[in-house]
Amino acid sequence: MSPSSSARAEKNALGDETGGMSVLDLPELALECVLERLPPAGLCSMAGVCTSLRERCVSDHLWEKHMKHKWGRVISPAAYREWQWHLASRKDLGSCKQGKPKWFMRLLSIFWPSSWSTPKVDPVNNSRQRSSLPVNSIMSWYLALETGKFWFPAQVFNRENGHVGFMLSCYDAELNYDPRTDTFQASFFFFCKRCCFYVKIMNGHGKLRAPSVDTSPHDLHISDYLHDLLPGDHIEIQWRRNKEFPYGWWYGVVGHLESCDGNENYCRCHNSETVVLEFHQYTPGSRWRSTTVNRKEHREEGNEADGFYGGIRKLYNNEEVFRWKRLWPTEVLE
Repeated sequence: MSPSSSARAEKNALGDETGGMSVLDLPELALECVLERLPPAGLCSMAGVCTSLRERCVSDHLWEKHMKHKWGRVISPAAYREWQWHLASRKDLGSCKQGKPKWFMRLLSIFWPSSWSTPKVDPVNNSRQRSSLPVNSIMSWYLALETGKFWFPAQVFNRENGHVGFMLSCYDAELNYDPRTDTFQASFFFFCKRCCFYVKIMNGHGKLRAPSVDTSPHDLHISDYLHDLLPGDHIEIQWRRNKEFPYGWWYGVVGHLESCDGNENYCRCHNSETVVLEFHQYTPGSRWRSTTVNRKEHREEGNEADGFYGGIRKLYNNEEVFRWKRLWPTEVLE
């Protein structure tokens, strides 16, 4: 039987059940508009009605906006690569002919309507069929994130829930979402990934971001824009306690040289090879208040007492600067 004949048969069957028109009787554009306005749970419920609606409701273009709205700020290309590796490593995926893999059936049964995991009646052949969802789809990725079945890489602002030693910093972690409490569990690695510890993150979406650069936290980020830095520019700089630890990103601003009085009309700091970086969250006189780097030859600099400063990012996006300022400590740090 052709697809169009099957769709007509489903329309007739649904019409018989409802005693009149069904949603499949809507014009194509109207039906698409209805589906675009459904929340994720609504799409899942609608997909359990019949084969025709299921094929529409699992479509990537419907789930792209939900993924972007809920996860767009924390999901990066690195997270997508992790997801692809996760799929490739599953031993029980099976072929498409075998239906959904067992792990994905368990995932759906935890959070979404039971209609997805029960056989459907085919109104044409009067037979029972199981739902089929492409595992490598945006919907399946969204469900894996939403149900906490997938750990993904992201960065955490002010880790350890605002501990004074990590104020205005951002560290790489593996994260897992808990839908029951709307919190995240973060796994932080140190000592070159030989050890890790876990932290529960409240109000997670406000404290997370996708990695700003595709650089491992154990590698030095290559600074490309040091020649552009001017006093007043906002920056992030890598810093680590010692060479066994991974880098975190710390917020700061470009300052003036000691020989400059800060007058814009006479400032020549941009002509100097030395760049002053200031961290105003610390009190004047604190050893963490400022540091200097060489504009032309900057690599990792520092020592075991004060830690090691690495690569630098200039912040061009006002939204990035605003996110840092929202996390500003209520008291100046020592």
